[in-house]
Amino acid sequence: MTKNASSRRWWVLASLSIGLMAVGLDMTVLNVALPTLAADLQASTSELQWFADAYNLALAAALLPAGMLGDRYGRKKWLLVALVLFGAASAGCAFSDTSGMLILMRVFLGLGAAFLIPLSMSMLPVLFREEEQARALMIWTTANTLGIPLGPIVGGWLLKYFDWGSVFLLNLPLVLIAVIAVAWLMPESRRPDRPRLDIPGVLISSLGLTALTYGVIRAGERGWDEAASLGIAAAGVVLLAIFVAWQKRSAHALIDLKLFRSRGFTWGTLLATIISFAIFGLLFVLPQYFQAVNGVDTFTTGLRLLPMIGGLMVGAKAADRLVITSGTKAAAAAGFAFMTAGLAIGTATGADSAYLFIAAWSTLCGIGLGLTLPSSMSAALSQLSAERSGTNSALIMAFRQIGGTIGVALLGSVLNHAYRARLSLEELPDTVAAAVRRSVTAGVAASREIGSDELLAQVHHAFVHGMNQLLWVCGGIALAGFVLALLFLPGRIAAQAKNHPHAAAPSDPL
Repeated sequence: MTKNASSRRWWVLASLSIGLMAVGLDMTVLNVALPTLAADLQASTSELQWFADAYNLALAAALLPAGMLGDRYGRKKWLLVALVLFGAASAGCAFSDTSGMLILMRVFLGLGAAFLIPLSMSMLPVLFREEEQARALMIWTTANTLGIPLGPIVGGWLLKYFDWGSVFLLNLPLVLIAVIAVAWLMPESRRPDRPRLDIPGVLISSLGLTALTYGVIRAGERGWDEAASLGIAAAGVVLLAIFVAWQKRSAHALIDLKLFRSRGFTWGTLLATIISFAIFGLLFVLPQYFQAVNGVDTFTTGLRLLPMIGGLMVGAKAADRLVITSGTKAAAAAGFAFMTAGLAIGTATGADSAYLFIAAWSTLCGIGLGLTLPSSMSAALSQLSAERSGTNSALIMAFRQIGGTIGVALLGSVLNHAYRARLSLEELPDTVAAAVRRSVTAGVAASREIGSDELLAQVHHAFVHGMNQLLWVCGGIALAGFVLALLFLPGRIAAQAKNHPHAAAPSDPL
């Protein structure tokens, strides 16, 4: 391989990373704009929830079909379609003048992201040799994660000086750069046999993932004792069980169930899901702590998340070397150990803790994420053939998406239960007490409205108690991940027999 060809592959990865940063930004930048959207669009609480839920449901529904379409008709082609759709939907969001239009545009954003995430990941086994995949995945993971804390930073700054639509227009230059680079540099790749479409599998899996995701989101918002929420989630589980049974019988199965015979794929995917569960809980609670307890704005909140991202980059760089020298098991287990330690230390956080203390333990968590996520996903990725990399990458991301959604819903319930258990509101008017019970943000606003420093202190300490309970749960999950990595993840991953990476695109070789 020539030096120029090798360099071109990394430029392809850089262009994909730019597109992924736009997806990461969109996951969190909306949270910054919600108060402004509520005022400008006269959006109800239910509509505000659907601004986020519409995106998540479209993402869940389209992940597996996206991977299949990329494998069958061409990954480059569908990546370009997804980038254009994501850019157009971003512009549509920016110029929406009603809540209904914004919800519709968020659906299209979710569809674009559903193609971008798995298909960009699916190009790694196509473009890179086995010994290069860990480094490529480190870059992919960092890009996929970096946009999350940058959302509040950039969004907070934009809202300070510009209209709320600017938080969505921010995606356009990133998408434009990615479209030009992908169109110019990326080779086309697809399955050579072009099997028949598994239409029943697509429909059943999409309905199952959508029902499970919506049921969990609804239960997190309305309580886990609501029958309708549990019924919807249970229906999703039943549909997914039917999907698995169908895949065993189908001659043209959507996913390759034989992959689960591989310890590397099975445990790599499950461990990546576990770490997503834990880190989504941390990203859920820390911004609320900074804003509601410390009283800082969204821009400063984003800045305070940077130590965790710095830790992520350090951990990902260390994982690149550790996988080579000591194996995947060592890298993943070390990451879970760092994550467990960081979360355990974090449980000592109080309402008046110094920021340096929080920065220290959140950095440990970032290092743990950087070590575990790339190594776990590398274990799974190494088992994918170049032919079916799109569908199987989508399967990995579907597990992570469900894990993250369930994590936020369950951990949010832990936080709310512990928060409300520490409140003593008997002497307050019913309207004030109801506001305080609803959330820490509403509690802080109610405390300041009636001018009660005593109630404000109670709200702060109740939230910190709930946050610490959540961190204990996340720490327990990370500890379980550490044990599972040691017990089940192979020390060194032997790649499955696969086509030569560059043979997948003979019409446009690198």
